[in-house]
Amino acid sequence: MPSELRSPRSDSRRSASDPSEAELPWATARWCARRGWPVHPLAPGRKTPAGNCENCRNSIHAPADCPCLSLGRWCHGFHAATLDQRRIQRWWTQHPDFGVGVACGPAGLVVIDIDAHPAPAPGRDRILPGIPIADHVDLTGLATGFHSLGVLAALRGQQSPAEDTGTLRVRTPSGGLHVWYRAEDNRRWQCSTGSSPCRALAWQVDVRAHGGYIIAPGTTTRAGTYTAVGETREPAALPLWLAQELERTGHLPAANIPAPRPVPPRAQQAVLAAGGGRARKGNVLAAVLAPVAACGQVSEGAGFSDVLNRAAFTLGGLVAADRLSREEAEQALRETASTARPGQERRAEQIIASGLAAGLQKPLYAAGGRP
Repeated sequence: MPSELRSPRSDSRRSASDPSEAELPWATARWCARRGWPVHPLAPGRKTPAGNCENCRNSIHAPADCPCLSLGRWCHGFHAATLDQRRIQRWWTQHPDFGVGVACGPAGLVVIDIDAHPAPAPGRDRILPGIPIADHVDLTGLATGFHSLGVLAALRGQQSPAEDTGTLRVRTPSGGLHVWYRAEDNRRWQCSTGSSPCRALAWQVDVRAHGGYIIAPGTTTRAGTYTAVGETREPAALPLWLAQELERTGHLPAANIPAPRPVPPRAQQAVLAAGGGRARKGNVLAAVLAPVAACGQVSEGAGFSDVLNRAAFTLGGLVAADRLSREEAEQALRETASTARPGQERRAEQIIASGLAAGLQKPLYAAGGRP
């Protein structure tokens, strides 16, 4: 754990020289939990959650329905996050190489994740979604999320969050910055990625909130350590102007979410007649969705879009053959995609809709079934 977190100014109960906790990863987890931030393990040396148990890897089910969570296991990533100090000690003493993730939604956190990967700027309509940038504006030098967020703040006459010394800020190994804020109301701010054509705050600026997690300061990966900077060790309240920008850019859930329709009886009968039933249907879903779930074990480079598209196409074919209901297919796809790539739900919805639509045109009948 970095020295500046061993004895944070806001936590005088701990000693910087305590040999029992000074270098143990679970000290970071305990530090977070004492602040009301539920924590969960990250895979050793990586930014992704620790892997599920064998049963959860081979069975598609909603995290809320998983018995592992009530048994104190860490399956399903941030869904397993806890404040239980005994559970935290057990997890990290048994696996001291685990990193520490914080579930943003239950913690009441909104974290602005600023990337620092120099790259050519996208189209002017993608730099600050919803804010047109005229052609005569010189964008020379705009290359990272620090720049795009700085432009947004300047347009609003505000200080950039990257320069906000009044809140917890964490430097990432790649040179980016996580700026931590508290959500001061009951609104469920949603995650986003800065490259999304749908919900995004600014180019190369991600948002971590409900449905996502953030890496705790003090965690070390193969790329380096996430290090708190400056003097402040507590998140400040989300600034009003930034909350307004998040609302403007779609970071609140839709007001009305339609209830799922019942599974058509014909689909149920078709599966049962084929010798399917719940168990076999679950096996089919698990096999088709396993590659999508596997994307959750790597942060990038897994071809997530193509993998999800293929799975949606396959399930669309099963739906067309009456071997599965569309509602079941969509729900399984959404849940698996959300677990593998939290915060990218809108993008996943588009991929799922496209893949299902294509698959519905090509029914996948069982051997001996209809041609």
